[in-house]
Amino acid sequence: MPLLNPGDRFPSLTVPSLDGGSLALPDALRGHFGVILFYRGHWCPYCNAQLRAFQRALDTLTGLDAKVVALTVEDEATTRALADRHGLTFPIGHSADADEIAEATGAFVNQDPKYLQSTGFVLDGDGKIIVSVYSSGAIGRLVPEDVAGLIRYLREHAAD
Repeated sequence: MPLLNPGDRFPSLTVPSLDGGSLALPDALRGHFGVILFYRGHWCPYCNAQLRAFQRALDTLTGLDAKVVALTVEDEATTRALADRHGLTFPIGHSADADEIAEATGAFVNQDPKYLQSTGFVLDGDGKIIVSVYSSGAIGRLVPEDVAGLIRYLREHAAD
């Protein structure tokens, strides 16, 4: 499992989306800064807090030309219930294969029960990684304020 580093291109992944189609990454984010969040599951309080925080910051991130997506190994019904409970409006993929995602991205996998540990990426408009954040357990994840600050910094220093 190779870890993805700054400058690496995010690998092509496709998972079913709550909108009824597919969430194809990084293509769904092309031309924008992108935030990709892998979350453990509906039962994880830290994941719930992270997803709610990104929803609250969505207007700010959209204003910075950033798109947010999330994905989980959980099934469609469970993922839909979580999205509805928190009013999540950004695209969410479900039913991801933990081993396939881990093989492509280096994300850590909990084996029993099987799920992806929290993992986050910030991408540039070409699908290259700016930041990768890997967690091996419940804590350690991207927060929207840091992502917004990073994008502001990159925009301010783009000409340097």
